[in-house]
Amino acid sequence: MSLRLRIFISMILLVFTATLLVLGSTYYQYRTESDQYNSYRQERKENQLKRQINYIVNKYDLSDRYDLWDGYEKDFEEITKIHSVEYSIFTTGGRPLFYSYLPLDVISNNYSLEEEFADMLVSTDEGKFTSENFTDVGKFQASYSVLKNDVGEKYAILFFPYFQDVSFAESELNVFLSTLYQIYFIMLVVAIVLAYFISRYVTRSIETIRLKIGQAGLLKKNEKIYLSNATKEIDSLVNSYNKMIDDLEDSAERLAKTEREQAWQEMAKQVAHEIKNPLTPMRLTVQSFQKNSGLKKGEDQKDKLNDFCDTLIEQIDTMSNVATSFSDFATLPKTQLEKTDIVEATKKVVEIFEQNNISLETSSENIFIKLDKEQWIRVMTNLIKNSIQAIPHDREPVINVKITEGLKTVKVIVSDNGLGVSKNNRDKIFEPKFTTKSDGMGLGLGIVRSIINSHRGKISYKSKNRKGTDFKISLPK
Repeated sequence: MSLRLRIFISMILLVFTATLLVLGSTYYQYRTESDQYNSYRQERKENQLKRQINYIVNKYDLSDRYDLWDGYEKDFEEITKIHSVEYSIFTTGGRPLFYSYLPLDVISNNYSLEEEFADMLVSTDEGKFTSENFTDVGKFQASYSVLKNDVGEKYAILFFPYFQDVSFAESELNVFLSTLYQIYFIMLVVAIVLAYFISRYVTRSIETIRLKIGQAGLLKKNEKIYLSNATKEIDSLVNSYNKMIDDLEDSAERLAKTEREQAWQEMAKQVAHEIKNPLTPMRLTVQSFQKNSGLKKGEDQKDKLNDFCDTLIEQIDTMSNVATSFSDFATLPKTQLEKTDIVEATKKVVEIFEQNNISLETSSENIFIKLDKEQWIRVMTNLIKNSIQAIPHDREPVINVKITEGLKTVKVIVSDNGLGVSKNNRDKIFEPKFTTKSDGMGLGLGIVRSIINSHRGKISYKSKNRKGTDFKISLPK
C-alpha cells in the first residue's frame, strides 16, 4: 500500500471509529439517564401511593381487619383516579384485598400471590421486590413491597406496576439516533473528501521525490528538487536527495576520468609497443648503410647521403621519444618511498633551468619526508617546463618555487607569470592527450597527477587569465 492510501484509510478509520464511539456513548448515556429518570419517578409515585393507602388504612383502622376492606373499595379506587396509577393490595398471605391491575401470572393463580413468594417478601428486612414484566401492550416495571402501619407492623403487600411510556422513549431515542446517523454519515462523506485531498497534499512532496529518484541515473543529467513550504522531514529528505545528486555527479565525473585515463593507458601501451618494435632495427639499418655505403665519386654526394641518414636517424629518435613518453604514462614505475630531503631534490631540478629566472624559497634548509626521489624530479621538471612554455616570448619570465613545512603536510607551490589557463580548459588540463602546445603530447600533467596520487598527495591550481598560474602540491609527512 502506498503512503497516500495508508493516510487516506487511516483518516477514514479514525473518523469512522470516532463516530461509532460517539454513537455508542450517546446511546448508553441516553438509556442510563432514561432508566435513572424512570426509576426515580417510579419510586416517587410508589411512595405517594403508599402514603395515600396508609392514610386510608389508618383512618378506618383496616390494618388487621381484612373483612372490612370491601366496604372501602371506592376510596381505593379514588386513589387510582387521583394519581393516575394502577395497583393491587394483597394480604401478607397473598390473598387479594383490592386490585385494579394484575399481571397474568397472578390472575392465573386465582388472583393471588404464591404463598412462598409472599412469605419470602414478608420475611425480608427490605420487604421489596422489583421485576420486569412483558405483556401484549409492552414491557413495564413492577414492584412488590410490604405495607406497614404507624407502629411498624406489616399488614399487606402492595403490587405497583409502573407503566412508563417505553414506546415514546424508544421512539424518541430512535429519532435522536437517526438524526445522529445522518449527521455522522455527512461527516463521514466530508471526511472521505478531506482525507483524499489531505493525503494527496501530504504525499505530493514525496511523490515528487519518488519521481525524481526514479529518473536519477549515473549517466544522466540529474535535476535537483526545490520545494517551497516543505515540512522539516520532507526538507531534510530533499536535502539528502540533492546531496546524493551532487555526490552522484562527482562519482560519474571521476568514473569518466578514470575510464578515459585507463583507455589512454591501454592505447599508450599499444602505441609504444607498435612504434618501438621497428624503430631500433630501422636506426641500426640506417647507421649501417651510412657507414658502409661505399660512395667514392665525390664528397658532395657523400655529404648529401650523410644529411639524409642523419635526418632519418633524427626522426627515428623523435618517434622513439614519443613511444617512450607513451610507455611512461601507461606504466609508471612502482613508487619507492624513501626518506628524502625534498629541498635538495627540488634544488637539482631548479639548477637545470637556472637561466630562466627561477627562484626557490623554503621554510627550512632541509625537509625530510617519504618520497620517491626520481619521480619527484620528474614532477618538478614537468611543472617548471610547463611554466616556461606558458610564458610568452615578449615577457620576462618569473618563476617561483616555494616549499613550506607544516605539522602534517609539506606544501610545494610552483608559480609563473605566463598566460594562465583559459576557463574553457580548466577542467581538462590533467586529462591525458590534452595540450595547448603545437609540439606537446599532453601527457606531462597526467603523469604528474598520477605520481602525486601514488604519494597519497593532492595537486590543484589557481590561474588568472594572461597573468599566471600557481600549481599547489600537498604531500603527507
